[in-house]
Amino acid sequence: MKQYLLAHDLGTSGNKATLFSLEGKLIKSETSAYETYYSNGNWAEQDSEDWWSAVCSSTKKLLLGIDPKDIASVCFSGQMMGCLPVDKQGKPLHRHLLYCDQRSVEQENILLEKVGMEEVYRITGHRASASYGITKLRWLKDHHPEIFNQTWKMLNAKDYLNFRLTGRMVTDYNDASGTNAFDITRLEWSARILDAMGIPESMMPEAVPSTTVIGEIIGEASRATGLAVGTPVVAGAGDGGCATVGAGCVKPGRAYNYLGSSSWIATTSLKPVHDPAMQTFTWVHPVPGYLQPCGTMQTAGSSYDWMIRELARGESMQAETENKNIHLLLEDLMSQSSAGSKGVLFLPYMLGERSPRWNPDAKGSFLNLNLEIKRADMFRSVLEGVTMNLDIILKIFQKELPIENLLVIGGGAKGRFWNQLMADIFGIPVHIPINLEEATSMGAAIIGGVGCGALSGFDVVDRFIEMDRVLEPNSANRGVYDSSRILFEKAYWAVEPLFNDFNSLKAT
Repeated sequence: MKQYLLAHDLGTSGNKATLFSLEGKLIKSETSAYETYYSNGNWAEQDSEDWWSAVCSSTKKLLLGIDPKDIASVCFSGQMMGCLPVDKQGKPLHRHLLYCDQRSVEQENILLEKVGMEEVYRITGHRASASYGITKLRWLKDHHPEIFNQTWKMLNAKDYLNFRLTGRMVTDYNDASGTNAFDITRLEWSARILDAMGIPESMMPEAVPSTTVIGEIIGEASRATGLAVGTPVVAGAGDGGCATVGAGCVKPGRAYNYLGSSSWIATTSLKPVHDPAMQTFTWVHPVPGYLQPCGTMQTAGSSYDWMIRELARGESMQAETENKNIHLLLEDLMSQSSAGSKGVLFLPYMLGERSPRWNPDAKGSFLNLNLEIKRADMFRSVLEGVTMNLDIILKIFQKELPIENLLVIGGGAKGRFWNQLMADIFGIPVHIPINLEEATSMGAAIIGGVGCGALSGFDVVDRFIEMDRVLEPNSANRGVYDSSRILFEKAYWAVEPLFNDFNSLKAT
């Protein structure tokens, strides 16, 4: 009898294999790590054989004590926006170029010159960028024609693992929409963009809905992983798409915020959100028929981590000496400040910025310091600055879509103080589930279950998500944050002209 759904979360640091029951209970999970190879300042690559070894290892550990024949489906969530060229037999011809690899800026400029930013945004839902797969493939054409000429297909990370499991080379609409070459309205590869980049459409894999059963576990894969021959393999989706499903964002009116080192807000819609300023972007949703508007900022939790590392060494030592939670100590400290941090503003652009600024040269800064300001005010302003930046993204979506509450997931969602601050700034209730860091795996499991027919539909996500708490906005803080929001926007544009000067200063 089929009892389990197996999800693989193929991330940038390792593969996490997770087993869920059909009722939505987390049974067990196993993780196997692999390496990222950095070079030339902004190159980032991974070895696809390392992925396969990690998948085999984590699966074998997961199956200890489990009958493989009880698994209803296998489904991947995978890191997005990469480029892995393979030959006709599926043999990788080069290491995988990761989403954060920025070597293809010259190829990004080719796309901009031949198509233009606005048309790329209209077709793909995304700005033209060196982050996406199509510019990386063009880079290989320009710099390694011997590899490009042997390339049969360009695959994303999870697509390669699906090939190893089933022998079939396909991608799904969600992952395809992270290539900068997929028409998110027509759900097909864009001839306009591929022609401009000199890429034959035949080099792009067939794109299918995320819930498609693309094949079954073949004999070689069974021997390597321990999975039963014939187990259905579902196409799956990118990690952001799977997180969206796992956060319960499976129909219009629902939205969530992932709060980790980076952070994004995403929602569900029937049509793209074409922001005139192109501050946000749109994926194809893993749930057939929907799209996934999204906005991602660079340094959310990592701004908080920087604050702890550089400005809270005393509390860090106290936490270690007294065996206390550093975050609880800092929440106690920040509660000594008040909404608005006594006028201190923090611009959270510690690594440039994606949404909403799209400025790689943006810098972080504290503004409006004076001799009365305490560390509590500065610390609180860091959380407020991150949240006000996210609020800009949220407000863009609220102009077109009904969003009445926000589910928050990720490691940053553990802090009750920050949760309340988010509710106050966003002005809507913030919902916190119990399993904060399982949404991506859960989403992949649900996609797999729906695809193979073990689950009746995506509405079952409500039984997978168990809520811990709901925080309502504190109306007393509304006026303060309305004023802070205006100043936050003014502050960015006031200092924005200085960013290039700061770069020159650093160079000297």
